[in-house]
Amino acid sequence: MIARPFWEKRIREAWERVPIVWLAGVRRVGKTTLAKFFREAEYLNCDLARNRERLSDPEFFFQQCDAGLIVLDEVHKLEDPSEVLKIAADEFPEKRILATGSSTLAATSKFRDSLTGRKRVVFLPPVLASELKAFGKASLEDRLLWGGLPPCLLGSGSDPEFYSEWFDSYFARDVQELFRVGKRTEFLKLTELLLRNNGGLAEITTLAKHSGLTRPTVMNYLDILEITQVIHRLRPFHNGGKRELLARPKIYGFDTGFVCYTRGWSELRPEDRGGLLENLVLDLLKAALPTTPPLYWRDKQDREIDFVLPGKHDHAIAVECKWSSTKFNPSNLEVFRRYYPKGENLVVTAGPGHPERRRFGQVEATVVPVHRLLDWMDARKS
Repeated sequence: MIARPFWEKRIREAWERVPIVWLAGVRRVGKTTLAKFFREAEYLNCDLARNRERLSDPEFFFQQCDAGLIVLDEVHKLEDPSEVLKIAADEFPEKRILATGSSTLAATSKFRDSLTGRKRVVFLPPVLASELKAFGKASLEDRLLWGGLPPCLLGSGSDPEFYSEWFDSYFARDVQELFRVGKRTEFLKLTELLLRNNGGLAEITTLAKHSGLTRPTVMNYLDILEITQVIHRLRPFHNGGKRELLARPKIYGFDTGFVCYTRGWSELRPEDRGGLLENLVLDLLKAALPTTPPLYWRDKQDREIDFVLPGKHDHAIAVECKWSSTKFNPSNLEVFRRYYPKGENLVVTAGPGHPERRRFGQVEATVVPVHRLLDWMDARKS
């Protein structure tokens, strides 16, 4: 079992504030494996009928359970998961609960209580760039091509059948079961279109035309895909200026392996790597700042900053992603800093090395290897 100390620490820190941690993430991302890493816990797989029966009287179960830490895996399989969690938090506040399941739980009719003030949500993404060393043989290019779901990363190479079966399981268990979506072909077609257009602007009319769906249905399905963490929808950063994009979101797929699969790539060309690196950087930014959603910036001359992290007093961190810093063109960053002069500039690269300050044209920036980005963010907060 591969240790993932960053996520173990994140969960334990959340337990210091609230009794319930809800570990969410896409199918096969490693939630169960991570949950089993808490060896002191009483572990229950709620997919099993016998465990659902044990939890049918939650008050009696918690009274009889000696463990101070309880894992409820696939908690959405319970008839009334929110009641079980509410009883645990209110009647047994000394216990700590790790509930795993789809990130759709709060959007289903089963979840009748928001558990405000009693829970924290931890979203587990595919394997981060900073975690690759723990996964042994996986190089950064392997991570881009195969993706970050552990079964792919630890396998012997890209497996088209895995991706195909994942889509079938995702639709049946996360979409159809929880949202009752009837248009399987059209829904999966839209999903594939978004993955192929990874990092592109959302064109609702175009998506509707090529998926065979109406515009309102596309908008509804986008919400489902975002709730289930299969897409990341980034809003534009702006101050309302007429020269900036104000509303259109940019959409990233949840995993580079699925992006490569839908594009039919069996190997990466040099020009493919930079765009996929953005996905890895996005995961790291969301992991480092879970309550500060990354934005992007673009003006009407198509000059763009990959990611923007807004701060206090008009400060904004601008993040650009380049496979190699030697090929970084600072012109977009220079324009952005004319709009927003306050804040730090980052150029995140494939590495190796350590963070270092560099000057590019009229601006200064810190060049940060992607595997060091979390360390840089942590140092900045301390």
